[in-house]
Amino acid sequence: MVDAQKRALVTGGAGLIGSHIVDALVRDGWRVRILDNLEPQTHKQGKPAWIHPQAEFLHGNVQDYDTMLSALHGVDVVFHQAAYGGYMPEMAKYVLVNSFSTAQMLEIIRDHKLPIRKVIVASSQAVYSEGAAECEVHGRVAPLLRPAEQLRSGHFEVPCPQCGRPTRSIPTPEETPGGGETVYALTKVDQERLVLLWGKQTGIPTVALRYSCTYGPRQSLFNPYTGVIAIFCTRLLNGRPPVMYEDGGQTRDLCFVEDIARANLLVAASDKLDGMPVNVGSGRATSVRDLASIIARQLGVSIDPIARGEFRPGEIRSLISDISRIQTIGYQPQIALEEGIDRYIAWIKTQGTVEDYFAGAEAGLRQKGIVQSVTKSAALA
Repeated sequence: MVDAQKRALVTGGAGLIGSHIVDALVRDGWRVRILDNLEPQTHKQGKPAWIHPQAEFLHGNVQDYDTMLSALHGVDVVFHQAAYGGYMPEMAKYVLVNSFSTAQMLEIIRDHKLPIRKVIVASSQAVYSEGAAECEVHGRVAPLLRPAEQLRSGHFEVPCPQCGRPTRSIPTPEETPGGGETVYALTKVDQERLVLLWGKQTGIPTVALRYSCTYGPRQSLFNPYTGVIAIFCTRLLNGRPPVMYEDGGQTRDLCFVEDIARANLLVAASDKLDGMPVNVGSGRATSVRDLASIIARQLGVSIDPIARGEFRPGEIRSLISDISRIQTIGYQPQIALEEGIDRYIAWIKTQGTVEDYFAGAEAGLRQKGIVQSVTKSAALA
């Protein structure tokens, strides 16, 4: 059981997941310190009102050595949530904030012999090249990344890597091969491998939690590059259709933020998963098209989503998280998708005027090759 005097550092503790971890820790009697730089892309209005008044707040960057050293002082457990996320175009910033800062944090703990008892790092389902699948001939398979040439031709389904036949998506266990097929995903691979390797070297327990697509109250309404539910909501509330990539048939495991936060506390209190990567999700798949319909229905807006013959290279087609590993320590998702979206919409309605920031970001994504188009001949076929 958690000692009431245990002290936690939550990096990125003003964000969606971090702030809910903070709330849960305070409820459980932890003393909590937050380190957050209030990234303007996410926190357009500055320090959010939801930061827990009983938590100590440090405004600073995780990549700053002295700031991180100060933040780690007197801490027992680190919940390392700070990251630059989504499909944003800044390659160097991803590496600096995600990869470099994590490595430096681990060096600080080691070199200063800080009495940290555990480090839990936020990884992502993005570390998988593709979700696990089943072929009618070869059974369970680990599909490869779909090449851009295939996507340009308008063929989006996942073929069997052995025979090329169509596959169906099945739950993806942690042993599924990955590698990181976007810059964000690559830095998430960096983070979790750095943390797990360092844990083996130092003997300090570490866990890498591979989050599914997380949503819920406090998900930024200002960031046009991350959070499909937030982006779809802001589009629909401004009378614009949600934009789907590919054909909208991609599936995602969507997990409510309070379930993700609870998973962090369970892992902190148990040694059963130490040294491991661990999926955290709902165990349920929802297509992007169905998601758009659910959100529109719950908003009371009759606007259909659109697919414009575009795709994002490196994007996973289908993924359902196999959550059996984390279930061994008592985790069960508690909030169904429809309830979670309803709670998110209720929160949005308390936030005043909601703007559509996605529209202004689209051109830049295309210009930098993050979004590409199906060839005209394929689109006309």
